[in-house]
Amino acid sequence: MSAIGRAIWFIESHFARDISLEEIAEAAGLSRFHLSRVFGLATGYSISAYIRARRLSGAAQTLADGASSILAVALEAGYGSHEAFTRAFREQFGLTPETVRKQGHLSNIALTEPIRMDDTRLLKLDPPRFEDSPALLLAGLGETYAYGRAEGIPSLWQRFNAHFGNIPAQKGNVAYGVCSQSNSEAGTFHYMAAAEIEDAGTLPAGFSTIRLPKQRYAVFLHRGHISSIATTAQHIFGTFLPEAGLQHGETPDLIERYDERFDPHSGMGVVEMWIPLKP
Repeated sequence: MSAIGRAIWFIESHFARDISLEEIAEAAGLSRFHLSRVFGLATGYSISAYIRARRLSGAAQTLADGASSILAVALEAGYGSHEAFTRAFREQFGLTPETVRKQGHLSNIALTEPIRMDDTRLLKLDPPRFEDSPALLLAGLGETYAYGRAEGIPSLWQRFNAHFGNIPAQKGNVAYGVCSQSNSEAGTFHYMAAAEIEDAGTLPAGFSTIRLPKQRYAVFLHRGHISSIATTAQHIFGTFLPEAGLQHGETPDLIERYDERFDPHSGMGVVEMWIPLKP
């Protein structure tokens, strides 16, 4: 498991608030000194520069989308004044926040995208169990990602977790990550951070729903840090299912099920990976 991958995951999941080097180092399993050194060698950023660049990149997107208040964007990005935010923004992008809001696009600035969290270690999975699931109605926040470029998913969870537990008609205390709408030609897939609901009544702004049919699943366990879950998924689809003679169902591509065995703060624990099967 990559210590840098754990550090990046922690930053991407928590950068909307103030996070300390001690917290990041603890999540990575390294000393503060060692983490600071190897993070820079591995990524080309200091930790503080990466967090600042990610916050400002998010602010730039909000401004280009027509934010009504620059001060509100500044405060959300962790700056206490319009002036401090403008200074940092100009240093990062060479343009003022007002200019980006007025032009309404980002084609002339270089945003800092999430750093990839690859972990290519070879996994050995436990055999799956098989479950017949009833139909599920889920509600949450979703985004479309390119294959191999899913680094934004932790920040999607960060936004969703602000609502989790207070979603109208929420059932239970289990969170779901749903991969669907895979498009091999476009090289994209849709990912939703969600919870089960009783009915699709009034939902928070930006939420959508997905209804999953009653079907049979093979359930695998991903153990350890969440930053390596893509490697587990690759092993399931590329090795285990073909060797076991199992055929993948039509929808969804994959469900991640997060219960009390997973710690969303550290990213450690057990995640169930539910793969729909053809009858």
